[in-house]
Amino acid sequence: MTAIALKFGGYQEPASVHHRAAARFGEIIRQKLGERITLELIGSVLKLGRGSGDLVPMVERGELSLCYISTVRFSRAAPELRLLELPFVIQDRAAAFKALDGELGERARRNISERTACRLLGYWDNGFRHLTNRVRPIRRPEDCRGIRIRTQMSELHGEVFRALGFEPVAADVKEYIEHIDGDRFQAQDNPLTNIYHFGIHDFHRYITLSGHFWGATALVCNAAHYAGWPKGVQAAVDSAAKEATAYQRQLAAAEDAEILAKLDPAKNEVIRLTDAERGAFIKAVAPVLDKVRSKVDPSIFSALNA
Repeated sequence: MTAIALKFGGYQEPASVHHRAAARFGEIIRQKLGERITLELIGSVLKLGRGSGDLVPMVERGELSLCYISTVRFSRAAPELRLLELPFVIQDRAAAFKALDGELGERARRNISERTACRLLGYWDNGFRHLTNRVRPIRRPEDCRGIRIRTQMSELHGEVFRALGFEPVAADVKEYIEHIDGDRFQAQDNPLTNIYHFGIHDFHRYITLSGHFWGATALVCNAAHYAGWPKGVQAAVDSAAKEATAYQRQLAAAEDAEILAKLDPAKNEVIRLTDAERGAFIKAVAPVLDKVRSKVDPSIFSALNA
């Protein structure tokens, strides 16, 4: 019997929680299926000259069997996921995962299945996003004025950063990393794991622990591939995805403290906001949040009691 060939694509470094979870998925699926499958883990498509935004099209075309990617890439197909693009709405991981593992996440799963060529296998933890820059310490919205910030490919993120006074520039992470030492970008936002493993801290002295967004990562596979696999392979993939998801969330929850301990105070200034300072940021982005609330299904917010 010919082995089923699986290709799993990512965009992060080997030490990252995402790559480690993808590797764990590979270990589990090999244990479950043995010679029935082969699995190639492509650790970072960035090193192949591809952008992270290429991952979903690569899965949809069947060039890859699976990938992980920010849920931002699916918010058009699954509007429920726009909840994760709103500032300061999510305060803790437990509440977010309760929503994603419940009806809200299931609605998004169905929409992704109906509107894309992907099947969603799990929601991973993409962390609380923080601000970094090489211009000055950021403690107030006024400190953001005139600074060019790289953002994810999200119009909503752009609105949020404009409300804070930034000059947002949407760019794939590949493009950003290639130009990190140039004049195009002066700031960015990312979880601490990415700030460290992409080496952003080597270029940006100032790290503000703003926690303005919390993001999820979608673990997806090609829907047609999945439908064509024998039931036993489908069950093994589902089970491996579930185990890898639990492992990834465990790693992500511990990562922030580990990264902060690795930062050199001589090279990086870590800014922890007071409640009043954080409140000023929340106030500055309130008009954006209010506008979104007026346009979306209220049940999206009620799922999080937000």
